[in-house]
Amino acid sequence: MQASSSTQGPASPSAVVPGSPGVAITDRAAHRISEILASEPAGSMLRISVNGGGCSGFQYGFDVDATRGDDDLLIEQNGAAILIDETSLEYLKGSTVDFVDDLIGQAFRIDNPQAVASCGCGTSFSL
Repeated sequence: MQASSSTQGPASPSAVVPGSPGVAITDRAAHRISEILASEPAGSMLRISVNGGGCSGFQYGFDVDATRGDDDLLIEQNGAAILIDETSLEYLKGSTVDFVDDLIGQAFRIDNPQAVASCGCGTSFSL
């Protein structure tokens, strides 16, 4: 799975989910996550992480994971289960996770107000 920038129309309204400090998941993203997890073993969740690397310094990671760590935040919305570790959460505060489907392809997109620069494909950013 990749992150992307897109010119697709506005995301469906989203609200910050209780227990998810400053991270919003659009209905479109929650729906796609639940579709992905439906084909995975029971108890699977989508882990969103921030790792060092990429052309701008940090990059987003999207992985299916069945194990919740002690420091993981669990966001549950519309059948989707999302994990974010404590360190990544610091980089994601204020962000909105969306799913876009346009002529270029399908991808998760993170609108991160903390990012001061990002690469052309939207998969990496700098603070």
